[in-house]
Amino acid sequence: MAEFSEHAGDDKTSYAAPALEKGLDILELLAEVGEPLSTRAIAERLERSKSEIFRMVFVLQQRGYLVREAGTDRLALSRRLFDLGIRTPGGRQLTSIVLPLMERFSEESGQAAHLVVLSRGQTVVIATTSGHLDATVAVRPGYGRPALEANSGVLILAFQSEPRRRALMRDGSPTDQERLDDPALVQVLADIRSLGHRIAPSRDIMAVTDIACPVIGPAGYAEAAILVPSLQRHGWVTDETAILETLKAVCKEAGAQLAF
Repeated sequence: MAEFSEHAGDDKTSYAAPALEKGLDILELLAEVGEPLSTRAIAERLERSKSEIFRMVFVLQQRGYLVREAGTDRLALSRRLFDLGIRTPGGRQLTSIVLPLMERFSEESGQAAHLVVLSRGQTVVIATTSGHLDATVAVRPGYGRPALEANSGVLILAFQSEPRRRALMRDGSPTDQERLDDPALVQVLADIRSLGHRIAPSRDIMAVTDIACPVIGPAGYAEAAILVPSLQRHGWVTDETAILETLKAVCKEAGAQLAF
Protein backbone atom coordinates (compact mmCIF):
# COMPACT_ATOMS: atom_id res chain seq x y z
CA MET A 1 0.00 0.00 0.00
CA ALA A 2 1.28 3.48 -0.85
CA GLU A 3 2.34 5.62 2.06
CA PHE A 4 1.26 9.26 2.28
CA SER A 5 2.90 12.06 4.16
CA GLU A 6 2.39 15.81 4.24
CA HIS A 7 4.99 18.18 5.61
CA ALA A 8 3.74 21.21 7.53
CA GLY A 9 4.70 24.49 5.95
CA ASP A 10 5.44 22.80 2.63
CA ASP A 11 3.14 23.37 -0.32
CA LYS A 12 4.25 20.07 -1.86
CA THR A 13 2.67 16.80 -0.82
CA SER A 14 5.03 13.82 -0.94
CA TYR A 15 4.04 10.25 -1.64
CA ALA A 16 5.94 7.02 -1.12
CA ALA A 17 5.03 3.90 -3.09
CA PRO A 18 7.61 1.25 -2.14
CA ALA A 19 6.19 -1.50 -4.34
CA LEU A 20 6.07 0.76 -7.39
CA GLU A 21 9.59 1.97 -6.71
CA LYS A 22 10.90 -1.59 -6.50
CA GLY A 23 9.23 -2.47 -9.78
CA LEU A 24 10.71 0.55 -11.50
CA ASP A 25 14.13 -0.23 -10.01
CA ILE A 26 13.99 -3.69 -11.61
CA LEU A 27 12.99 -2.35 -15.03
CA GLU A 28 15.64 0.38 -14.95
CA LEU A 29 18.34 -2.06 -13.85
CA LEU A 30 17.62 -4.49 -16.69
CA ALA A 31 17.54 -1.63 -19.18
CA GLU A 32 20.87 -0.34 -17.91
CA VAL A 33 22.78 -3.64 -17.87
CA GLY A 34 21.41 -4.68 -21.27
CA GLU A 35 21.42 -8.42 -20.52
CA PRO A 36 19.22 -10.93 -18.69
CA LEU A 37 19.74 -11.36 -14.94
CA SER A 38 18.57 -13.95 -12.44
CA THR A 39 16.26 -12.96 -9.59
CA ARG A 40 19.19 -13.44 -7.19
CA ALA A 41 21.44 -11.17 -9.27
CA ILE A 42 18.71 -8.51 -9.43
CA ALA A 43 18.25 -8.65 -5.66
CA GLU A 44 22.00 -8.36 -5.06
CA ARG A 45 22.43 -5.40 -7.38
CA LEU A 46 19.45 -3.59 -5.86
CA GLU A 47 20.51 -4.56 -2.34
CA ARG A 48 17.13 -6.05 -1.53
CA SER A 49 16.01 -9.48 -0.32
CA LYS A 50 15.37 -12.19 -2.88
CA SER A 51 11.84 -12.74 -1.54
CA GLU A 52 10.70 -9.14 -2.09
CA ILE A 53 12.27 -9.06 -5.57
CA PHE A 54 10.63 -12.39 -6.40
CA ARG A 55 7.17 -10.94 -5.73
CA MET A 56 7.82 -7.97 -7.95
CA VAL A 57 9.30 -10.13 -10.71
CA PHE A 58 6.23 -12.38 -10.61
CA VAL A 59 3.88 -9.43 -11.14
CA LEU A 60 6.05 -7.89 -13.88
CA GLN A 61 6.08 -11.23 -15.70
CA GLN A 62 2.32 -11.54 -15.39
CA ARG A 63 1.87 -8.05 -16.84
CA GLY A 64 4.21 -8.83 -19.73
CA TYR A 65 7.08 -6.50 -18.85
CA LEU A 66 9.59 -9.28 -18.20
CA VAL A 67 10.28 -12.54 -20.00
CA ARG A 68 12.34 -15.50 -18.87
CA GLU A 69 15.29 -16.46 -21.05
CA ALA A 70 14.73 -19.89 -22.61
CA GLY A 71 16.44 -22.68 -20.69
CA THR A 72 17.64 -20.45 -17.84
CA ASP A 73 16.28 -18.65 -14.78
CA ARG A 74 17.42 -15.27 -16.07
CA LEU A 75 14.97 -12.46 -16.81
CA ALA A 76 14.99 -9.80 -19.53
CA LEU A 77 12.83 -6.89 -20.57
CA SER A 78 10.09 -7.76 -23.03
CA ARG A 79 8.99 -5.50 -25.91
CA ARG A 80 6.09 -4.16 -23.84
CA LEU A 81 7.84 -0.94 -22.83
CA PHE A 82 8.85 -0.39 -26.45
CA ASP A 83 5.25 -0.99 -27.58
CA LEU A 84 4.00 1.52 -25.02
CA GLY A 85 6.61 4.02 -26.14
CA ILE A 86 5.54 4.02 -29.76
CA ARG A 87 1.93 4.55 -28.67
CA THR A 88 2.82 7.97 -27.28
CA PRO A 89 1.56 10.94 -29.34
CA GLY A 90 5.00 11.57 -30.85
CA GLY A 91 5.54 7.93 -31.77
CA ARG A 92 2.03 7.57 -33.17
CA GLN A 93 2.36 10.71 -35.26
CA LEU A 94 5.67 9.64 -36.76
CA THR A 95 4.43 6.16 -37.59
CA SER A 96 1.02 7.28 -38.85
CA ILE A 97 2.63 9.79 -41.21
CA VAL A 98 5.59 7.78 -42.47
CA LEU A 99 4.18 4.26 -42.69
CA PRO A 100 1.66 4.97 -45.50
CA LEU A 101 4.45 6.64 -47.50
CA MET A 102 6.73 3.66 -46.90
CA GLU A 103 3.99 1.28 -48.01
CA ARG A 104 3.56 3.26 -51.22
CA PHE A 105 7.32 3.18 -51.77
CA SER A 106 7.47 -0.59 -51.24
CA GLU A 107 4.50 -1.19 -53.52
CA GLU A 108 6.10 0.83 -56.33
CA SER A 109 9.69 -0.38 -55.89
CA GLY A 110 9.17 -3.86 -54.51
CA GLN A 111 11.79 -3.14 -51.86
CA ALA A 112 11.39 -3.63 -48.11
CA ALA A 113 11.83 -0.56 -45.92
CA HIS A 114 12.44 0.05 -42.22
CA LEU A 115 11.53 3.12 -40.18
CA VAL A 116 14.28 3.64 -37.59
CA VAL A 117 14.63 5.99 -34.61
CA LEU A 118 17.29 6.39 -31.92
CA SER A 119 16.61 5.55 -28.29
CA ARG A 120 19.10 5.23 -25.43
CA GLY A 121 22.04 5.29 -27.83
CA GLN A 122 20.62 2.51 -30.01
CA THR A 123 18.66 2.24 -33.22
CA VAL A 124 15.11 0.90 -32.91
CA VAL A 125 13.01 -0.26 -35.86
CA ILE A 126 9.47 0.99 -35.19
CA ALA A 127 7.79 0.01 -38.47
CA THR A 128 8.54 -2.10 -41.54
CA THR A 129 7.16 -2.78 -44.97
CA SER A 130 7.93 -5.97 -46.88
CA GLY A 131 7.79 -5.08 -50.57
CA HIS A 132 6.76 -7.64 -53.18
CA LEU A 133 10.06 -8.99 -54.51
CA ASP A 134 10.53 -12.73 -54.06
CA ALA A 135 13.57 -12.08 -51.82
CA THR A 136 13.88 -9.17 -49.41
CA VAL A 137 15.40 -8.51 -45.99
CA ALA A 138 12.90 -8.24 -43.13
CA VAL A 139 13.43 -7.42 -39.46
CA ARG A 140 10.93 -7.34 -36.62
CA PRO A 141 9.84 -4.06 -35.01
CA GLY A 142 11.89 -3.48 -31.91
CA TYR A 143 15.10 -4.72 -33.48
CA GLY A 144 18.04 -2.50 -32.69
CA ARG A 145 21.79 -2.11 -32.52
CA PRO A 146 24.21 0.43 -31.00
CA ALA A 147 23.76 3.59 -33.04
CA LEU A 148 27.37 3.82 -34.21
CA GLU A 149 27.27 0.22 -35.45
CA ALA A 150 24.27 0.79 -37.71
CA ASN A 151 24.11 2.77 -40.95
CA SER A 152 20.73 4.19 -39.96
CA GLY A 153 22.10 5.29 -36.58
CA VAL A 154 25.12 7.04 -38.08
CA LEU A 155 22.80 8.73 -40.59
CA ILE A 156 20.46 10.05 -37.89
CA LEU A 157 23.39 11.33 -35.82
CA ALA A 158 24.76 13.14 -38.87
CA PHE A 159 21.65 15.32 -39.02
CA GLN A 160 21.81 16.65 -35.46
CA SER A 161 23.38 19.63 -33.77
CA GLU A 162 26.35 18.81 -31.55
CA PRO A 163 24.34 19.12 -28.28
CA ARG A 164 21.49 16.98 -29.63
CA ARG A 165 23.95 14.35 -30.88
CA ARG A 166 25.50 14.05 -27.45
CA ALA A 167 22.08 13.96 -25.80
CA LEU A 168 20.98 11.11 -28.07
CA MET A 169 24.12 9.18 -27.12
CA ARG A 170 23.97 10.00 -23.41
CA ASP A 171 22.75 6.47 -22.59
CA GLY A 172 25.14 4.79 -25.02
CA SER A 173 28.28 3.01 -23.91
CA PRO A 174 31.18 5.14 -22.64
CA THR A 175 33.21 3.95 -25.63
CA ASP A 176 30.57 5.14 -28.08
CA GLN A 177 30.30 8.50 -26.31
CA GLU A 178 34.06 8.93 -26.63
CA ARG A 179 33.89 8.05 -30.33
CA LEU A 180 31.82 11.17 -30.96
CA ASP A 181 35.09 13.11 -30.66
CA ASP A 182 36.98 10.84 -33.07
CA PRO A 183 38.06 13.02 -36.05
CA ALA A 184 37.40 10.12 -38.43
CA LEU A 185 33.79 9.76 -37.25
CA VAL A 186 33.28 13.53 -37.26
CA GLN A 187 34.35 13.53 -40.91
CA VAL A 188 32.04 10.64 -41.76
CA LEU A 189 29.10 12.49 -40.21
CA ALA A 190 29.98 15.66 -42.11
CA ASP A 191 30.20 13.74 -45.39
CA ILE A 192 26.81 12.11 -44.83
CA ARG A 193 25.23 15.45 -44.04
CA SER A 194 26.73 16.93 -47.19
CA LEU A 195 25.42 14.09 -49.35
CA GLY A 196 22.02 14.00 -47.68
CA HIS A 197 21.94 10.20 -47.49
CA ARG A 198 24.00 7.09 -46.76
CA ILE A 199 24.71 4.13 -49.03
CA ALA A 200 26.97 1.52 -47.44
CA PRO A 201 27.32 -2.23 -46.98
CA SER A 202 25.07 -3.56 -44.25
CA ARG A 203 26.72 -3.94 -40.84
CA ASP A 204 24.59 -7.05 -40.22
CA ILE A 205 24.09 -9.05 -43.39
CA MET A 206 26.46 -9.93 -46.21
CA ALA A 207 25.45 -9.10 -49.80
CA VAL A 208 23.14 -6.32 -48.61
CA THR A 209 23.60 -2.63 -49.29
CA ASP A 210 21.83 -0.21 -46.95
CA ILE A 211 20.28 2.82 -48.62
CA ALA A 212 19.12 5.30 -46.00
CA CYS A 213 17.71 8.82 -45.93
CA PRO A 214 16.72 11.05 -42.98
CA VAL A 215 13.23 12.21 -42.11
CA ILE A 216 13.87 15.82 -41.16
CA GLY A 217 11.45 17.32 -38.64
CA PRO A 218 10.30 20.95 -38.36
CA ALA A 219 13.31 21.86 -36.17
CA GLY A 220 15.70 20.85 -38.94
CA TYR A 221 16.97 17.66 -37.28
CA ALA A 222 16.51 14.01 -38.26
CA GLU A 223 13.56 12.56 -36.35
CA ALA A 224 14.09 9.16 -37.96
CA ALA A 225 15.58 7.37 -40.94
CA ILE A 226 14.05 5.19 -43.60
CA LEU A 227 16.41 2.41 -44.56
CA VAL A 228 16.13 0.14 -47.58
CA PRO A 229 18.18 -3.07 -47.35
CA SER A 230 18.99 -3.75 -51.01
CA LEU A 231 19.79 -7.43 -51.57
CA GLN A 232 22.47 -8.21 -54.13
CA ARG A 233 21.52 -11.22 -56.24
CA HIS A 234 23.15 -13.24 -59.00
CA GLY A 235 21.89 -12.22 -62.44
CA TRP A 236 20.04 -9.21 -61.09
CA VAL A 237 21.24 -5.60 -61.19
CA THR A 238 19.57 -3.35 -58.65
CA ASP A 239 19.19 0.29 -59.66
CA GLU A 240 20.36 1.85 -56.40
CA THR A 241 20.21 5.35 -57.89
CA ALA A 242 16.52 4.96 -58.66
CA ILE A 243 15.84 3.60 -55.18
CA LEU A 244 17.71 6.50 -53.62
CA GLU A 245 15.87 9.17 -55.59
CA THR A 246 12.47 7.67 -54.75
CA LEU A 247 13.44 7.27 -51.10
CA LYS A 248 14.61 10.90 -50.89
CA ALA A 249 11.24 12.05 -52.20
CA VAL A 250 9.40 9.91 -49.64
CA CYS A 251 11.50 11.27 -46.76
CA LYS A 252 11.03 14.84 -47.94
CA GLU A 253 7.25 14.34 -48.08
CA ALA A 254 7.25 12.76 -44.63
CA GLY A 255 9.25 15.63 -43.17
CA ALA A 256 6.89 18.17 -44.68
CA GLN A 257 3.90 16.43 -43.11
CA LEU A 258 5.59 16.33 -39.69
CA ALA A 259 5.63 20.12 -39.73
CA PHE A 260 1.82 20.24 -39.43
